[in-house]
Amino acid sequence: MSKLSAEEHEILEDFEKGKLERSKNAAETQKRHQEYAEAMFRRDARINIRLPSKDLRGLQKRALAEGIPYQTLIASILHKYLEGRLHENNG
Repeated sequence: MSKLSAEEHEILEDFEKGKLERSKNAAETQKRHQEYAEAMFRRDARINIRLPSKDLRGLQKRALAEGIPYQTLIASILHKYLEGRLHENNG
């Protein structure tokens, strides 16, 4: 079993104490992530990419918050960009 980071340990403790609540759109999010996972099984190409460590950590944190592997998140971001569904948030 891999070691948990301090942040992951805190999340696990909160989960075990019942401090975490399901989001209001949990069913929609789960369905979307199921689609992402299914799409990942259909992958037919592999790439290697170098990223700044800070960016990789940021991706990993976002993926953890979404409950998906960070590679899946990266693939999803690229897919959305290619479909024109990824927009910059200026808020």
